[in-house]
Amino acid sequence: MSVALDTNAYSDFMRGVPERVRVVRTAERIYVPLIVLGELRAGFAAGSRVQENLEALQKFLASPRVSVLSPDETTTEHYARIFLQLRKKGAGIPTNDLWIAALARQHDVDLCSSDAHFQHVDGLRLC
Repeated sequence: MSVALDTNAYSDFMRGVPERVRVVRTAERIYVPLIVLGELRAGFAAGSRVQENLEALQKFLASPRVSVLSPDETTTEHYARIFLQLRKKGAGIPTNDLWIAALARQHDVDLCSSDAHFQHVDGLRLC
């Protein structure tokens, strides 16, 4: 199984939440969307343990099973389709999460998140 981690899933893993630890430890490949990296670094910058959190993130990213998912032109096509689909449903999600969903669908990976609004995205597999 390959998974993409949302910001809250990475945080849950780092805090030792059993279900997130299980998912991360058993995944063949772990993807961190570039948008999630930005959210994590912003959260770290606002916190009191900046260096400690950055070092833990670097160690996590250095794992051979972990890769960063960066948006490209194809991502924008997924973004547009998801945006339209949600608009027709009358269900919006935050812009960053729209990009995260687009990357997960583009790369055909399960998205680990505790954000319920991802359930509105057709074709997005959640873990």
